[in-house]
Amino acid sequence: MVLEQFALTGKVALVTGCNTGLGQGMAVGLAQAGCDIIGVNIAEPAETRQQIEALGRRFVNISADLSRYENLQNVADDAAAVFGRIDILVNNAGIIRRQDALAFSEQDWDDVMNVNLKTVFFLSQAVAKQFIKQKSGGKIINIASMLSFQGGIRVPSYTASKSGVMGVTRLMANEWAKHNINVNAIAPGYMSTNNTAQLRADADRSSEILDRIPAGRWGLPSDLMGPVVFLASPASDYVNGYTVAVDGGWLAR
Repeated sequence: MVLEQFALTGKVALVTGCNTGLGQGMAVGLAQAGCDIIGVNIAEPAETRQQIEALGRRFVNISADLSRYENLQNVADDAAAVFGRIDILVNNAGIIRRQDALAFSEQDWDDVMNVNLKTVFFLSQAVAKQFIKQKSGGKIINIASMLSFQGGIRVPSYTASKSGVMGVTRLMANEWAKHNINVNAIAPGYMSTNNTAQLRADADRSSEILDRIPAGRWGLPSDLMGPVVFLASPASDYVNGYTVAVDGGWLAR
């Protein structure tokens, strides 16, 4: 039956940045589908742990600074050791810096590009090697953005990094499909999260955004549960290198 293709019972998902917001929503959605979850966070994700364990699934947190390249292989190795395998990687952790392009600093450029693009690639590389070692294939789901498609305003390094995420998703899909590894991405629209707090607090800007969204509302972390389960499951075994927009219709306008 087709619904069985969406089941993730017995799978292990590694989800970065899942203490709040979209990462938490995706981690809980994967747990609802049957996954045990390994989170990677700097802060202890107590609320996420509680929600996942309430579902009868296991949750383990790895505390690590993903901005440091030298930590990434250790994260992959430690994650594989927790339950003996990894089946799914969700590269959710990311940062944003807002400033006019004329005043944007090198530090803000480097910090965002490092976490949002370099870390995504090299953690994916480390986990892909684990998938190949397991001889079981796997799923990698990167988190892109509306700014993978558009230029944005006052977020030059974020725009560059998220455009890069969409490109490198295609590259990894091209090279790793032969290993039964699917690499895809989700591009969330305007979501009610910490990253958009400044936008939502600006009444004029918030109104401009909502006026363009056909769904007429900001997205919620729960809106990503279905897409992430689909891309993590056997139902998407023939989907490679695609970026799924979950945007309430923003790109259709």
